[in-house]
Amino acid sequence: MSVVRTSLKWFLFSALTVVAVLLLRQWMATKHYVFNKEDVAKLAKQYAGERGQNHEQAFAKVVVELRKRYPGHILPDEDLQWVFVNAGGWMGSMCLLHASLTEYLLLFGTAVDTGGHSGRYWAEISDTIISGTFRQWKEGTTKSEMYYPGDTIVHSVGEATSVQWSTGTWMVEYGRGFIPSTLGFALADTLFSTQDFLTMFYTVRVYVKGMLLEAGTLLTEAGVF
Repeated sequence: MSVVRTSLKWFLFSALTVVAVLLLRQWMATKHYVFNKEDVAKLAKQYAGERGQNHEQAFAKVVVELRKRYPGHILPDEDLQWVFVNAGGWMGSMCLLHASLTEYLLLFGTAVDTGGHSGRYWAEISDTIISGTFRQWKEGTTKSEMYYPGDTIVHSVGEATSVQWSTGTWMVEYGRGFIPSTLGFALADTLFSTQDFLTMFYTVRVYVKGMLLEAGTLLTEAGVF
């Protein structure tokens, strides 16, 4: 009887998991999104590789323009923070601008040469290069591709690649999908390798701030506040 009960429990668990995944996919396919990758890429491209302008100046212009276009959806200056990211063998830094369960928008880059595994997510991620170069080697191929300022790289749902950034590569990144599915990869190296728990705290804190901002904006738009 114990074997039957165990089998029944596993069957029910599997069935509930499948139903939950299907409902989540349906919700993500039909919900309204704040951003889209084409608009984000077009905006970032305006400030990519401009002469006499460094990446910090370009980022400042991007943030100003984003706040004009999407009021209430971009974190205020006092909550913007550059936080290290260790994942897949590479090390970079991010500045989160927006976060929800299904979208995020951030500035990302590295001041040193770095590279490793891209991660495999239940989310689509697009990056538009502001400065530097980015090399990508896709799974199942024997050649890599190089990208330059103004180029946009799209990392599809479930895709895995080898990635490499040159010193001084900075980009604007937009992710859409089930964003919590990306956190395991983003935090794994910190948890099991660097054990830089202060950085983990910074990462979780800014993500929570982004979630709270988005929740407040949605409730305000709905007339609750």
